[in-house]
Amino acid sequence: MKAGKVMVLPQLDDFKKLPVESISEFREKGHTLVKQVLSPDEIAAYKPVIVGAADKYNTEKRKLQDRDTYGKAFLQIMNLWQSDEDVKKFVLAKRMAKIAADLMGVENVRIYHDQALFKEPGGGPTPWHQDQYYWPIDTNNTITMWMPLVDIDVDMGMLTFASGSYTEGAVFNFEISDESESAFDNYVTEHKFPISRARTMRAGDATWHRGFTMHHAGGNNSNKMREVMTVIYVADGARITPYKNEWQENDHHKWLMGKPIGGLIDSELNPRVL
Repeated sequence: MKAGKVMVLPQLDDFKKLPVESISEFREKGHTLVKQVLSPDEIAAYKPVIVGAADKYNTEKRKLQDRDTYGKAFLQIMNLWQSDEDVKKFVLAKRMAKIAADLMGVENVRIYHDQALFKEPGGGPTPWHQDQYYWPIDTNNTITMWMPLVDIDVDMGMLTFASGSYTEGAVFNFEISDESESAFDNYVTEHKFPISRARTMRAGDATWHRGFTMHHAGGNNSNKMREVMTVIYVADGARITPYKNEWQENDHHKWLMGKPIGGLIDSELNPRVL
């Protein structure tokens, strides 16, 4: 796509006014769907950029049947903004940062990291989990944007939420696994959290959920790749907490550059984007 001419990507630094209902829903349920965060033309421009970078930096070489539950759930390629200048324009865009800030009710946000999550045709379900289990962060003001790069429906592995579950904080000391699926499934049933998911999403729509919102996704029963790009934001001023598990220790070194525990999350990998 870049051969022969210079590709000019759309700027994504203008602000989108959110419906009051989206902000209210997010604060009550811990998740919301915002339609057309990117226009059809914008997502058409950025899709090949993100897919190309994900293909280039994907390190998973095993066949689907040779992987564990986590490996079958999706191809996961992280912090593409550090490796690709065009993806960087997407990840550091002020439009999405402003939506994240407005939903959480904060003035400024920083990047925690990004992830391309591509669920292959025939890919397995993503078990129930809480993202913030992995993060040594001292605030509940964390949010993940989950944006499909293609039109998707339930059969392709739609993100599904337990509404209101973020208020419980960290519930189990489980990574994403068969064990987490069983434990969270029982917990969600026992606490009667309403289950919510979109039936369809257009490319450029995005769901937004808090770090402690319990969620999962079905398998991809279609013959198409479910290509999704995510960006995780944290409120500016958040600090690094002592580790609660080995994954938080890994995250401390990988995404927070080993800055002192108790210190601000403000490393070179965590730029303020708003």
